[in-house]
Amino acid sequence: MRLIQEAAAQPPARLHVDECKVREPANKRRQEGRANGYEMPKEQPMRIGDWFRRSLRGYLFRMLRRISETDDGRAITTDSLKGLLSWRPVLGSSIRELSEPPYPELGGCQQENRAADRSDVIIVSGRFRSGSTLLWNIFRHLDGCVAFYEPFNERRWFDSSARGERVDSTHKQVENYWKEYEGLERLGDYYREEWTYRDLYMDEQFWDPGMQRYIDLLINETPGRPVLQFNRIDFRLPWIRHHFPLAKIIHLYRHPRDQWCSALMDLKRFAKEESFAEFAVRDDFYLLNWARDLKYHFPFLDQREVSNPYQLFYYIWKLSYLFGRRYSDYSICFEHLVSDPSTELQALFRAVNIEAYDLKQLTQLVVMPAIGKWKNYADPEWFRVQESACETVLAEFFSKLSD
Repeated sequence: MRLIQEAAAQPPARLHVDECKVREPANKRRQEGRANGYEMPKEQPMRIGDWFRRSLRGYLFRMLRRISETDDGRAITTDSLKGLLSWRPVLGSSIRELSEPPYPELGGCQQENRAADRSDVIIVSGRFRSGSTLLWNIFRHLDGCVAFYEPFNERRWFDSSARGERVDSTHKQVENYWKEYEGLERLGDYYREEWTYRDLYMDEQFWDPGMQRYIDLLINETPGRPVLQFNRIDFRLPWIRHHFPLAKIIHLYRHPRDQWCSALMDLKRFAKEESFAEFAVRDDFYLLNWARDLKYHFPFLDQREVSNPYQLFYYIWKLSYLFGRRYSDYSICFEHLVSDPSTELQALFRAVNIEAYDLKQLTQLVVMPAIGKWKNYADPEWFRVQESACETVLAEFFSKLSD
């Protein structure tokens, strides 16, 4: 019984962050680690105890799944969740009404969210490999703006002992990601790494005061106009919009086929015929982790429901696009930005009320990437078949919601 309790106490199975970000062989990454001042642990063989615990845990969860599929299991689940899904009662029309004490000597609410009241905040939302680093770097070079790179990143930019020194070689004209975080070690009081893989969908009423305080601190401690560039809020935009209603939200998107190829880093790393098991070791940008978390809101993201990893990628890409279009103030197409940066940047700056800038200097930050690399990965018909299958399911899913 004790073994079963220990197995149940283990966190849900997921790939560790380091397992999801492997871009080079382990020995090469270990050498880079030494050069950057930190030592990667050597891989250890699986112990018998670990194997037994993992096997027992797998058996336990298989049993729970079978139980949950029975009428009794469903009845237990329904009874347990009764009254909890709409758990926040409406007890007043305003914070002031809720906080008004019936006796004058009682302490009152100390809530003061200056961040929510600021209309100069800019929030950028984009998927991985969508060009979000380029857009962040452009804002970084604007006088008066303080641009924060990926505030939820597991490298903890505010912690000099944890972030390392590595800069992605594909991020042109970027020397570091952390300059703006200097002096903000207090962010560590609120930061949680689980923001990178859990509760990736958050509606307006989702309860996460730690995340709100973390973002509040970034905004309120900024000696200028704050720009926050995120890669992990596209499905949290309802929550962001609710808590920061005056912020300007910028949505960046890129052609899914080229974005898919960019995420692979090298087209030869993963062929379209290969399996999910083969993709898992090349999943540098957390696709499987995202699907694992989001499938409870979007059941078609269950790996068993798709034919190949590109379909999974396309589902998340399209959902992200729809969320961005719905909740942002301004959407910008990556291909337009890199092909005509002068026109696109002027339109963007008008949308966020930025008037003073050196357009020539900013356009020089734009390095035109190869467009249409997907043609070297698969023929157009293969892509169309995968995308059409996904679009059919999405239409069915959202038509049910609108009925």
